[in-house]
Amino acid sequence: MRDQGKGQPRPGAARAGKVQATRPEARFCMVCGGRMGKITEHGVRRSACTRCGFIAYRNPVPACGVLVRRGGAVLLARRAHEPRRDAWGIPAGFMEYGEHPETTAIREALEETGLRVKLTSLFGVYAGRDDPRTRAVLILYHARVTGGTLQAGDDASELGWFPLDHLPRPIAFRSHREALRDLRRMDRRQARSRERSR
Repeated sequence: MRDQGKGQPRPGAARAGKVQATRPEARFCMVCGGRMGKITEHGVRRSACTRCGFIAYRNPVPACGVLVRRGGAVLLARRAHEPRRDAWGIPAGFMEYGEHPETTAIREALEETGLRVKLTSLFGVYAGRDDPRTRAVLILYHARVTGGTLQAGDDASELGWFPLDHLPRPIAFRSHREALRDLRRMDRRQARSRERSR
């Protein structure tokens, strides 16, 4: 585990590689088995069944995560798998079908960090544009620890508490970088507000 901003890579650690996987377009309709063709709908090219007309929309995938704080530090997880293996990120993951976003955030916190958390508020929603697997919508919550033992698990190889002004590099995804930037700005605004109220 890392602590207090010592964000240097482990000796001998592999550098994060690039995965160029994209979700392939279906050749056959999932409804009737007919051949898929192309249509233009509202100015967007889409795959559609030539037999039954089913349109295969390529929608973003929802992901949820938690911002857990300890003093001025935030908990981050080093990714154990591609894409962006060995890069750091906010504990987060994709929603399961039928799962509520809050349930996903709590589950991902436990799976990746070993911590049981209580969500205290919605922090923000971010567009994930640089994950090679899919486009994502990242929903982040503030959370406080209620139990468990801090231990890397599931998709994390290492955990660390980092001051917002000394984050490790690289941060895995742009949406995570944007959220951490916004968290740092929020902390600075609150600090200025406290100074003015004295």
